[in-house]
Amino acid sequence: MDKRISLHVMGLSYSQLQSGAYALILAEDHGPRRIPVIIGAAEAQSIVITLEGIRTPRPLTHDLFVTFAHAFGVKLKDVYIYRFEDGIFSSELTFDDGNGRRITLDARTSDAIALALRTNTPIFTSPEIVEQAGFIIEDEAMTRNDDASDIEDTPSSTYADRDDYHAEPRPENFSIEELERTLAALIDAEEYEEAAKLSEILNRKKEQQNDEDETHEE
Repeated sequence: MDKRISLHVMGLSYSQLQSGAYALILAEDHGPRRIPVIIGAAEAQSIVITLEGIRTPRPLTHDLFVTFAHAFGVKLKDVYIYRFEDGIFSSELTFDDGNGRRITLDARTSDAIALALRTNTPIFTSPEIVEQAGFIIEDEAMTRNDDASDIEDTPSSTYADRDDYHAEPRPENFSIEELERTLAALIDAEEYEEAAKLSEILNRKKEQQNDEDETHEE
């Protein structure tokens, strides 16, 4: 078997190449290269919910799959991104039933990553794919997501339409307490995609507050 390169999820950003899509950024565990995987909004929502630690009132599809597998003693051993062709990544999942039997199944990379995050399963790819699809980020300040402006420019059912956007309060101007209350309400209403967006804004505001507090202490 060829040498595998271990990866981890670095974050998500809105795709600049495809409207309505997201770029899932995978990073080498021991290297500077990053691999962007274009995924749909539903898959991005499922991944962000896990990254942000958002608890949903009812299980999502990926949660149900993990619960089902665990109920029968099946464990996801690893995710392997084995092919990159025409801009599409192909992955496979390797399962162990606990009795020495292993089964490998083909899967969409977005689904594979969503399951890996929920089960703390290692993610791998080949050196060839890293060479072919990888790149090095010059500004490593992007540790989780793109600029907040990307979030602001995305229409949603929660925020006002672009034509009268400024007629409504902007989430970026909410206090941390207001953001937390709104986030809780969105989760209760099962508006998970909007909750994920608001969670990103909330995290940024908390980070800014922490930076300001550290500056004042100095």
